[in-house]
Amino acid sequence: MIINILAGGPQELLPNLAEYNQNGCLWIGVDRGVFTLIQRGIQPHIAFGDFDSVSQEELREIEAKVSKLCRFKPEKDETDMELALNWALDQEADRIQLFGATGGRLDHFFANVQLLTKPVLSGISKEVFMIDRSNIVFLKGPGKHSLKKNSRYHYVSFVPVGGAVEGLTLDGFKYPLNDCHIPLGSTLCISNELISNCGTFSFSEGILLVIRSSDS
Repeated sequence: MIINILAGGPQELLPNLAEYNQNGCLWIGVDRGVFTLIQRGIQPHIAFGDFDSVSQEELREIEAKVSKLCRFKPEKDETDMELALNWALDQEADRIQLFGATGGRLDHFFANVQLLTKPVLSGISKEVFMIDRSNIVFLKGPGKHSLKKNSRYHYVSFVPVGGAVEGLTLDGFKYPLNDCHIPLGSTLCISNELISNCGTFSFSEGILLVIRSSDS
């Protein structure tokens, strides 16, 4: 099962949500993202937020159309996105996709990137992806991982998170690496490209932020 979470980031950065509205997937609305789903004809399964970014009229429409509404005070220890992701991680989902989580306020963006560490640090096998019109972002822990070529997202970047990455090896890429030490703050692995239909990246220690990007 796939769980899609839509937050209230700038709508101009959203991909075509209809492409991700597959049979059997669940949609979670986060704050203003709930109203966006309703506007686009997608029924939210559940909604989270303090709803301080919607009007009273919009909130009434949300209350009328969403049966599972988890409303919180603005003064709380978690962001609305974290509350939604925590719920999603507790479900029987194979893949979780975050939308509306980039652009706009930088504090929200960096907080959302930090949230990607939750399953990796907890040893949870669920995959969590942050997706916008031009990027797919996800985290990986040590091991060997495959990556298929994607004509939409041509560039691939690897960024160490929280500390150095040890033993990074890239196979099937324009700029290969073999057993490299990548310190925190390095830009060595920015804007690489797959030259094979499927490449692999592997490392023995650390956490990698993987960013697949397009120019559009």
